[in-house]
Amino acid sequence: MAKPTTVKIRLNSTADTGFFYVTKKNARTMTEKLVKRKYDPVARKHVDFKEGKIK
Repeated sequence: MAKPTTVKIRLNSTADTGFFYVTKKNARTMTEKLVKRKYDPVARKHVDFKEGKIK
């Protein structure tokens, strides 16, 4: 079987609150690590979220 084009990733908060989002990305077109600025409800502000592996 072929590898799927989209993979699930975990966006971990850089505010060290332990909060994370789960999303998908196209592994063929976006080969670098994803960094998005999203809302962290624990820190109650917008912070950067960096890509990590789902365990």
